[in-house]
Amino acid sequence: MSMKNIINAQQKKEFGEMVQHFIDNKGLISMSLNSFEGYVLNSENLMNIIHSHKARLKDPEHLMDKLIRKYNESVEKKKKFTITKNNLLIKINDLGGFRILHLYTKQFEQIHLELKKIIDEQNWKIVEGPSAKTWDDESREYFESIGVKVDKSPNMYTSVHYIIKPNSKSGITLEVQVRTLMEEVWGEVDHSINYPHKSDSSSVREQIKVLARVTSSCSRLVDSIFSTHGEHLTAKSKDKTKKQAKK
Repeated sequence: MSMKNIINAQQKKEFGEMVQHFIDNKGLISMSLNSFEGYVLNSENLMNIIHSHKARLKDPEHLMDKLIRKYNESVEKKKKFTITKNNLLIKINDLGGFRILHLYTKQFEQIHLELKKIIDEQNWKIVEGPSAKTWDDESREYFESIGVKVDKSPNMYTSVHYIIKPNSKSGITLEVQVRTLMEEVWGEVDHSINYPHKSDSSSVREQIKVLARVTSSCSRLVDSIFSTHGEHLTAKSKDKTKKQAKK
């Protein structure tokens, strides 16, 4: 049965009103996103670490689809559907999203410290996170070693998520994602094909799983390159110091 056929006309009307409420408040969400982007751009320490960043507002059609999915999940689990027009901006955390991309995994620790510094200085709040969604054992071990909560990701998605709240009376929240460029490659391909609904091609789904493994291997290789480069620079510096001491 199609998910959209489960809801009745009244429910669809209510979802339409919620989507319109989001559209009416896009300016407010954009202001918060723009403010956060400004803080990131003005953080010299953070900009020296990250590769790039993206900010985006949720597509209204994708919001409608998400509301229908969440409603159907509530029906299947025999739970009350609690999202309304009045609490939409609070309950749906990814109406505004900010993504930070970096080159290799171990940069995350410094990125987290700089993000927390920005959030604290601006009297914003981390509502949830950081939470690392990963399927890879080595990634899980790394994040657990630095005290980051890890959630299993059966669909092979990998990213660190935060839900943050601006210092305002609006009550809105924003989603912040932090991931490597390699993880972004997989994420963009998967999002293009499997969002908001998964591909019905078993071959395509299998190829995307293979891509996840390939990008994970590439991430490890990039990590190794930077680790080896750091060790080389350290050894070179020590050697230079020894030579100067002999003079």
